[in-house]
Amino acid sequence: MFTCQTESSPPAAQPGGASPFLEEKAFRARMVLVFGTVTDTLASETVRKLLALDAESSAPITMIVSSPGGHLESGDAIHDVVRFVSSPVNMVGTGWVGSAATHLYLGAPRERRFCLPQTRFLIHQPSGGAGGPASDIAIQAREIIKARERIAQVIARETGQPLDRVMQDIERDLWMPAEEAVSYGLVSRIIQRREELAAA
Repeated sequence: MFTCQTESSPPAAQPGGASPFLEEKAFRARMVLVFGTVTDTLASETVRKLLALDAESSAPITMIVSSPGGHLESGDAIHDVVRFVSSPVNMVGTGWVGSAATHLYLGAPRERRFCLPQTRFLIHQPSGGAGGPASDIAIQAREIIKARERIAQVIARETGQPLDRVMQDIERDLWMPAEEAVSYGLVSRIIQRREELAAA
């Protein structure tokens, strides 16, 4: 399992921290909140909500994302299910959308990717720790290289940037404020009010 987050990332949010009443209100409004470190638990909860909302109606779902990143494979699960469901999903970035969170954010088509004015985005290559016999370390190194290439291909496909540029950009942390994220192709447009999603 590869980690995609900054070294200064806060610990994962504890399940059950949100008010059940508020969670229910958000769910009824067809909103899915993705806050905190991307983990298997967060991915499982998010995927269940997406599938339940999709089964209930084909109306758009709004996913609000503020996350430093986390486990790449957990981000993969959310990214793929966003593309799997029939209901269109509007992605709204706020706070920071980093690493594996940027990956899941890119699950929505570009015209449905939005952010609030103060949002910052981060792209970079995955990292992972390897221990044990040299043969196991070599296997892990090869898998990290494959994951890096896969992430770069997704970013290039979803932003329209040349693959070689993306490969260079993710060599180090690349932070982008909202305006730069729009220019790069991560974001369709910056919004300030919920009503602006109605045109999506």
